[in-house]
Amino acid sequence: MWDESRRQFLDRCLKTGLAGLGATLAPRPAPAAHRDREPAYLRLHRRGELRQRATKLWAMMASCRLCPRECGVNRLAGQAGFCRATAQLMLSAAHPHFGEERCLVGRRGSGTVFFTHCNLRCVFCINWPINIAGQGRKATPEVLARVMPALQKIGCHNINLVTPTHYSAHILKAVDLAAARDLRLPLVYNTSGWERLEVLKVLDGVVDIYLPDFKYGQADMAAKYSSGAKSYPAVTKQALLEMHRQVGVARPGKDGLLRRGLIIRHLVLPNNVSGTKQVLAWIAGHLPRDTYVNLMSQYRPAHQAHLHPRIARRLTRAEFARAVKWGRDAGLTRLDVQPYPRS
Repeated sequence: MWDESRRQFLDRCLKTGLAGLGATLAPRPAPAAHRDREPAYLRLHRRGELRQRATKLWAMMASCRLCPRECGVNRLAGQAGFCRATAQLMLSAAHPHFGEERCLVGRRGSGTVFFTHCNLRCVFCINWPINIAGQGRKATPEVLARVMPALQKIGCHNINLVTPTHYSAHILKAVDLAAARDLRLPLVYNTSGWERLEVLKVLDGVVDIYLPDFKYGQADMAAKYSSGAKSYPAVTKQALLEMHRQVGVARPGKDGLLRRGLIIRHLVLPNNVSGTKQVLAWIAGHLPRDTYVNLMSQYRPAHQAHLHPRIARRLTRAEFARAVKWGRDAGLTRLDVQPYPRS
C-alpha cells in the first residue's frame, strides 16, 4: 500500500466504490488505540441524527448558502456556485499524508481526502489545479464512505477533510454511511476558516478536530487577494470562536496524537499582506493563550501571484522572524514555528 501513489490509491477506492465491490476495501475492526475515545459522530449516527443533519445541509444547496458567499445558485439542479461546484461530489486525491502537524501525522500518517474546488479562489493558491482549475474525479457520498474506512484500514490516525466547506452535506452523508462500516477515526475539518456559523453549528458533535486557516487580518487584503472576500476577517473570527467552543484547546494524548481540539494555521505573506500582527494579537486576546497556532513560512508565489507585486516573491527570513516575535510578544505559548525553508 505504501508504494501506491495518492492518485492510484484514490482510483482504486473510486473504482471499488463505483463497482460496488465493498468486500475489497471492507474495513477490519479499528486498532485498539482508536477505540480509547469514541468520536462523537458515532453517537449521532446511532440516533439517526447524523443523517438528519446531512439532509439539512443538502437542502441548503437548492439556493446555496453553505459558505459565506451565499451565492444562491441551485446546485441541486446542476448549477455551479462561485466555487464552481455543483451537487456532483468531486475528489482529487486520498492518501496517508505526512506533511501535516506532527500530532496529526503520527507514525502512519493523516488520512487525507482532497476535495476539488474552493470558495476563496486565492490568487496565490498553491493547489490551484485542484481548487481553481477543478482537477478531480466524480464520486458520490457512497464512494467517499468507502474511501474513509480504507484509510482507517491501512493505519491512518484520522480522516483529514481538505477544503470541505462546499461539500459539507456530502461529507455528513458519507460519514453516516462510513460509521455503519465501523469508521471510528477522528474527523479533521481542514478549512480556510471562512465558515458560516449556521453550518458550523450543524457540524457540532461531528467534527473532532478543527484545522482552520486564519489568512488575513485586514478586510481589504482579503478582498484583493481572495476574490472579493471582504468579510473574511470578521467571519473567520466568529468561526474560530465557535470552533473553540465545540472542541476546545488541542491537547495531544500520551502517544502524541491529537483526537480533539482546535489548531489554527497562519501563512505569513510578504509585505505583511496577511496582517500577521493583527491575527496573532486577536487570537491571544480572544482565545486561550495555549491555543495551538501553526505559524507557517513556506509561502511561494503560485498561480497568479506574479501579477501582484506585493506577493510576487518569497518571504524573507527577517519577515518571518518578525512574525514569530509578534506571536511571542502577544503571549501565545503554543506557537508551532516551522523552520524557514532553505532557498
